[in-house]
This record gives sequence, C-alpha cells and structure tokens, in this order.
Amino acid sequence: MGLFSNTALSEAQEESRAVEEIRKQLDLDGLTAVMFFVSIDYDLDKLAGELRQAFPDSVPVFGCTTAGHIGPDGYQRRGLQVTGIYGASVSVQTELIHPLDQCQAAVLALGQRVDNDPLQNTARRFGVLLVDGLSRLEERLAAALHHCFPDIPLIGGSAGDDLSFDSTYVYADGRFLSNAAVLALFETDAPFTAFKFQHFVPTRELLVVTEADSENRTVQEFNGEPAALAYAQSLGITVEDLSPEIYSCHPVMLKLGSDYYVRSIQQCNDDLSLTFYCAIAKGIVLRLGEAVSPLEAAKKAFADVHRLVPKPSLIIGCDCILRRLEFEQTGQLQQVGKLLVQNKVIGFSTYGEQFNALHMNQTFTGLAIGEL
Repeated sequence: MGLFSNTALSEAQEESRAVEEIRKQLDLDGLTAVMFFVSIDYDLDKLAGELRQAFPDSVPVFGCTTAGHIGPDGYQRRGLQVTGIYGASVSVQTELIHPLDQCQAAVLALGQRVDNDPLQNTARRFGVLLVDGLSRLEERLAAALHHCFPDIPLIGGSAGDDLSFDSTYVYADGRFLSNAAVLALFETDAPFTAFKFQHFVPTRELLVVTEADSENRTVQEFNGEPAALAYAQSLGITVEDLSPEIYSCHPVMLKLGSDYYVRSIQQCNDDLSLTFYCAIAKGIVLRLGEAVSPLEAAKKAFADVHRLVPKPSLIIGCDCILRRLEFEQTGQLQQVGKLLVQNKVIGFSTYGEQFNALHMNQTFTGLAIGEL
C-alpha cells in the first residue's frame, strides 16, 4: 500500500497524559509525518514540549488549534487528535511562514527551494495549509502560494479557538505560533484530488456594501443603512435576534467568475457594523444565501471524489465551524458526521477555508488520497 494513516484521540485534560495516550495508539515504525488538531484549552507551551519528546526529530509534526475536530468518531468538540501518516510512497516537508505580514517574501524563498528539489519519478505534490485564523491575512497568503505554485493543488483551513476569537495558533518546528502559517508539502505517487463543496445558493436579495473597513473585514453599511440592521431586515428579524446560529444559516454570497462563494459573518458589533471571516470591500454586491440539503450536497461531492479516486485511504478535510453550528441547530450533526466517518475524513472545524488561490467560508475543502 502506498499510503495509510492511523488516528488517535485523547480527551485527557493534562498535557503529558494526553500525549502519552496518543503515543500508545501510534506506531513509530514507518512513520512519515504527524498531523494533529487540538482544542485551545491546553497549556500550549507544555503541549509543545510533550510533542517534541513524543516523536523523532526526523518526522515532521504539524497542526493547529481548532473549533473542534473531525475524526474516527465524527465531530469532536475538544481534545487532542493526532494522525500518523505512513507509507513508502509519500514524503512530507513542512514550512513555517512567519510573520504573515511578510508572507510574500517567505513564499518566494520557499518557491526557490522547492524548484531546486526535483520530483521523484511519477510523484506529484499537493499542499495542506494551516494558518492563524485571526490574522486576516489568509487571502494574501493563499494568493502568494498559488502564484508561486500554480500547478500544486492546495487546500487548507484557518485555525480556531472554539469561538472565543482571542488567539489561534499553528504548530511547526516544535512550537505553537500566532501570526503564522504552516504549509505541509506532500510528495506522492498515490492518486489524489483536491475538492470543495458548499450547500448554499444565492437568492435575489441584494446587499450592496456601501461603507466598509477592508483592513478589519468589517462592513459598516449595506444599501446605505447600518449593516446589522439591513442584514436583519433582509431576514425579517431584529438586530437583537442576530447570533452565530443565524449567521451560519444565512450567509451572504459573492460572485467570482461564474461561481458563488460564501462570505460569512463573524459577529455584530456595538455600532451595528458586521465583522466577517473573509475579505470584504466597499462597492461589492452580495446576495443573501439560501441553504439546500447539506447532507445531499456532501453525498454528491464524495460520490464525485470516489469517481476520481476510487479507493481513498485518507481524506484531509477543512470544514467551516459555521457549518457545524448549523448542523447542531438543525439536528443533522450525527448524520453529517457519520458520512464523514464513512469517507475516512480526518480534519477540523475552521475559521475559514483555503482552496488554491482563494479563501472562503462555510465551505468544506478536502484532499482525497488513494491507494496505489
């Protein structure tokens, strides 16, 4: 077999015990790389020390804090989830990008190093990107990476902190960092495909951004009115009714080319402005989104994936936290979680998703890796 994986989960609250439980479940023989996702309620400095001791220096270890994980039991709210990646036909190198406001220079240097490292035989590369979910620099980073690596499929997710919106972290080179990203470059001759899906379609309801603070991803006005008021009125509710659950069920959508992408609201501010998870700018025209069946959308997407990669051994998934909130609210969490388990998805609930050159919201971005 060209590539296989094993995933371990610990909900132990003490860092050394959590890592010890993980290590007992993972075999070091043939270990190529370690990918992990962790809830924010650990002492991250202590956890970093335990992780450094748990795995050989020769094995790249990368991960991030989350708003929940996706693993062998479906959606998980907390704990430490670690996936060991094995196989002679796969190699992984991790690259730390820090600080993010200088990401263009860092990506350019990375591109030069990768260009000088030729591929082996029939191997191809793909990238998995984990990035500080509160940096507001995901668009710039994803665009820089795609410009530098236009032929390398890239999927990724923005790190979370369980909806606290305080600090989010990625892990690389043995430490947790904010204002940073880690790019894991996989090289393999196993078949793979990158994909994405969502379960929203645009309605006729228009919301034109007439005043915005682009740097802070905040809209002050829609259609000349306070943004929160205009958004609430479009839904037939009051500003007092706005909540993360409302935002998850009623995002807005931006048309790029022939496709629509979700732009999700993070929070309503005291001045009735709305802060978003994605880039926003004055003058853009948005449409209110309307949900279709998330279960049916996911089933169709995975069926398409299986046609391209008939026997996935692993699917790495980055799934927006607002999707999980919606599933909780509508009673579909178990059904969707079961479908993810059936499709061997390992991943996390994100503050945003990346797919090639784009950063988006309320989307599932994934990379399916098959058997040789």
